[in-house]
Amino acid sequence: MIINNNFLPVSKSDLKDRNIDRLDFVLITGDAYIDHPSFGTAIISRVLESQGFLVGIIAQPSWNNAEDFKKLGKPKLGFLINSGNIDSMVNHYTAAKKKRHNDLYSPGGEEGHRPDRAVIVYCNRAREAYKDVPILIGGIEASLRRFAHYDYWEDKVRRSILMDSKADLLMYGMGEKTVVQVANLLKYGMNINDIHNVRGTVYSAKTLDNLKDFVEVPSFEDISEDKEAYAESYKLEYYEQDAISGKTVVQKHGDHYIIQNPPQYPLNQEEMDITYNLPYTRTYHPMYESKGGIPAINEVKFSITSHRGCFGGCSFCALNFHQGRTIQNRSQQSILDEAKLLTTLDDFKGYIHDVGGPTANFRHKSCKIQEKVGVCKNRQCVSPTPCKNLVVSHSEYLSLLKKMRQLPGIKKVFIRSGIRYDYLIYDKDTSFFEELCKYHVSGQLKVAPEHISDRVLKQMGKPSRKVYEKFVDKYFRINKKLNKKQYLVPYLMSSHPGSDLNAAVELAEYIKHMGYTPEQVQDFYPTPGSLSTTMYYTGINPLTNEKVYVPKTQKEKNMQRALLQFSVPKNYKLVKEALIKTHREDLIGSGPKCLIPSHMRVHSKHKTKVNKINKK
Repeated sequence: MIINNNFLPVSKSDLKDRNIDRLDFVLITGDAYIDHPSFGTAIISRVLESQGFLVGIIAQPSWNNAEDFKKLGKPKLGFLINSGNIDSMVNHYTAAKKKRHNDLYSPGGEEGHRPDRAVIVYCNRAREAYKDVPILIGGIEASLRRFAHYDYWEDKVRRSILMDSKADLLMYGMGEKTVVQVANLLKYGMNINDIHNVRGTVYSAKTLDNLKDFVEVPSFEDISEDKEAYAESYKLEYYEQDAISGKTVVQKHGDHYIIQNPPQYPLNQEEMDITYNLPYTRTYHPMYESKGGIPAINEVKFSITSHRGCFGGCSFCALNFHQGRTIQNRSQQSILDEAKLLTTLDDFKGYIHDVGGPTANFRHKSCKIQEKVGVCKNRQCVSPTPCKNLVVSHSEYLSLLKKMRQLPGIKKVFIRSGIRYDYLIYDKDTSFFEELCKYHVSGQLKVAPEHISDRVLKQMGKPSRKVYEKFVDKYFRINKKLNKKQYLVPYLMSSHPGSDLNAAVELAEYIKHMGYTPEQVQDFYPTPGSLSTTMYYTGINPLTNEKVYVPKTQKEKNMQRALLQFSVPKNYKLVKEALIKTHREDLIGSGPKCLIPSHMRVHSKHKTKVNKINKK
């Protein structure tokens, strides 16, 4: 494993220096150019390069006109377009739809370097620049909008992004195999309009004459008018997102059909190793140095991706529609080689910040049956209770971490990408749990119970409160045994479908029992592709057909969030209003179980300031 000193071309002078007359592909992205394997742009461009294709990068182009889209010339085979590592709307707006003031994926963390709905805007400009060049879209923004979908920011159902962007082909999922297959077809002369049989792609057609075995879901027009039809559409789409069992999915949009081919087959271990062993420079392009670089690299520079996919089944996560539920892992040797490489970097201080994936302790497929028939359509692996076929073992992951700790130059290996605590306590062998506490926690372990009301947890796809409490008890017992004073930092979510004010009060009481106010709480954010977003829009859980309570007004969302941080003075009025509304006045007062006092106490410094203002 080596580090390359050469970035891919970003300018005409780069092309001249490398004697490149014309590129095969120009990749346009909404992020600054970071050549690190935690970034999709880097992986896709390096994979294509490894297959002999010439690729250039246009990062964060000016979108006011088409000039920036011409700066690398006309590509032979096509434009590849993504919005960056994060959906551009999520990047720009909070869950309350307020504009964010920074962008970690831009120079110096500045906002304003990419447009809203970046994929659509970039496609329009690319088409304006060169009308006859194929446009292929991918990445998280395109992948999760491949069907008609509810758009939280406009509060309406939008068409497939393939229709709105007028791109020629959409590649969904992680994309390495897909983009190489498509690139080779283009290289050998196939017209982009005839590429209809590649897994992991979506295309549009006027007829279904050439299709045999497919599932047709309710049309864009139907789901725009009927929420039950929307829920049904989502369920049918959800069931077909497995590479082994998934069928072609069709959705009508006016006089066209959007056709999703079955998912691409996951990378095997050898393919994963090759992908992460490509010659990345592992940093941002030097053109950003004058602005202080790109903040997003700081979190991942000394972290290692060990696997992809997640069988956790959280409703609010769209991984099922993007990476999938099947675990794809790298070999231990590949990961250890990367760890050794990190120790050679000038600014490495001896600490590996993370070794994991979407869920750190999922290093292998959930069961043996899955390898032959794919993931179950109507059963989750770990929630609400573990499947009888679930393979629960941390032995291989533990073996990897032990080897990594012993490498020269490494002082500590942290696990920050999240531990699935229910899977952890289902393991009868406590070796990993003990070594996790002993070697891999930096004073506090981040976990994600998200809520403690069982009726909310059910809709979240999370285990019951009892499971979390069992984990908490075991965590502190192990730390006491090790004579370590370490804490838990729980991630909590307000206003998720299923959570009414009573559930929020129940969670606030639990926080009171914990004895401290969480610094980080998250309002539920309805983003494309998740089961929870469908519940938010329709009020229906599409997988069970049950009706679900949904907090919709900003006032109620504000009250639920305030309850999670009830001790913060600015939240007093909202908390009191919520407690009165839920008839929980017993929690107002000076008793040991009370959340807030009867009257707001004004801090003495605040009184002084007010008095001075009054005197003036």
